[in-house]
Amino acid sequence: MKADIAVIGLAVMGRNLALNIADHGYQVAVYNRTTAKTTDFMQAEGSAAGVMAATTLDELVEMLEVPRRVLLMVQAGPGTDAVIEALVPLLEDGDIIIDGGNAHYEDTIRRTSDLEGRGLLFIGTGVSGGEEGARYGPSIMPGGSPAAWPAVKEILQSIAAKVADGTPCCDWVGADGAGHYVKMVHNGIEYGDMQVLAEAYSLMRIGLGMSSEEMAATFRSWKEGPLDSYLTDITADILATRDTDGQPLLEKILDAAGQKGTGKWTGISSLTLGVPVTLVAEAVYARVLSALKDERVAASSVLNGPAPEIAGDRAAVIADLHDALYASKIVSYAQGFMLLRTAAAEYGWDLDYGGIAYLWREGCIIRSVLLEHIKTAFDRNPDVASLVIDGYFRDQLAAAQGGWRRTVMRAIEAGIPVPAYSTALAFYDGYRTDRLPANLIQAQRDYFGAHTYERLDKPRGEFFHTEWLEA
Repeated sequence: MKADIAVIGLAVMGRNLALNIADHGYQVAVYNRTTAKTTDFMQAEGSAAGVMAATTLDELVEMLEVPRRVLLMVQAGPGTDAVIEALVPLLEDGDIIIDGGNAHYEDTIRRTSDLEGRGLLFIGTGVSGGEEGARYGPSIMPGGSPAAWPAVKEILQSIAAKVADGTPCCDWVGADGAGHYVKMVHNGIEYGDMQVLAEAYSLMRIGLGMSSEEMAATFRSWKEGPLDSYLTDITADILATRDTDGQPLLEKILDAAGQKGTGKWTGISSLTLGVPVTLVAEAVYARVLSALKDERVAASSVLNGPAPEIAGDRAAVIADLHDALYASKIVSYAQGFMLLRTAAAEYGWDLDYGGIAYLWREGCIIRSVLLEHIKTAFDRNPDVASLVIDGYFRDQLAAAQGGWRRTVMRAIEAGIPVPAYSTALAFYDGYRTDRLPANLIQAQRDYFGAHTYERLDKPRGEFFHTEWLEA
């Protein structure tokens, strides 16, 4: 019997995807460079699931039905390139390599072009949902060689998460690097979602002196409204978890956050393309600042500020905090989709923004009720410049604005950092302002560097220079 698809790389994601595919009736062949990992997988779960194992790449390729479909779940970067180069001589025209790792979209653009030039087809697909999603239904974002999609569509859509009506959270995103770019933006938004939740926790714990039980109950109550999401849910679970001594486990975890780079990539791309994805950038910088643990501890003994206390009616403060979190989250998603729109124009991708929102509706880390409203907004107007001016979201921001502003002011007065809430509010205020002080910046640039400027009383595209000292 020939296998329908091969999986190379048997770390947690690779082995769970292999089992997921086997569960849906497909014959799977697996290979790992370290043979012991393959043996362990087959003894633990693979054999019982009917998976076939290979000890060499040649053997793996021989196991596959034509056109061969090979899914790589290996380390991104040079590791992926090395596996591809080892595979290419063993494959034939029309065979398909699928990269399911967290690859940089520019690598996917390069690999698509290179492999198509050698007669092969390539797909770079984002996979989100962690190990549980990989096992039981992730969000899958494929892009690359369009000719490859019909050959893998049935498999990928069958193993993907499904929304309530059965629609799979997997569909073709676009050419070359589009799939991995969309996954990158997903991960950037994930950074933002985690940061806005962390800021709510900080204000509750430090500013209001709430217990872990009280905070867990608050986050659980928020699941009954517009903040319903996977990350809100797990935040409540984390706050409710006790260590072996009965104390809250969260309070024993070092406050130095790690990162794998996709949030940083989103920030870099936003700067390159000139899109103000400010909340994701602040979320990345917040992690960077958190990593300076020793410096922060030293600074805490010599730098002063106000007492970190928030006075007033607790219920009212929490209601305002809810609105600040919600409004900031809307801004973050709006910025993410602004970046997708600009990238689509830059790289020639035909992206379906409502469809992308649906890809994230289940299975992935940022799954939330908010994505239903985003899908509806793009159904109303696929060309909306920013979600903040869509009628629904405009009304939501207007309703949340008072609490949002009060929360930021309370945090500033208490000396509690809320970079995500603050930058989201600054973006909102900047985006709704018809005249910003950038005219002074242009004058300064012209003064010291003769960079020229445009005038309000002249057509756009006409540039002027002033000899400022003479004037």
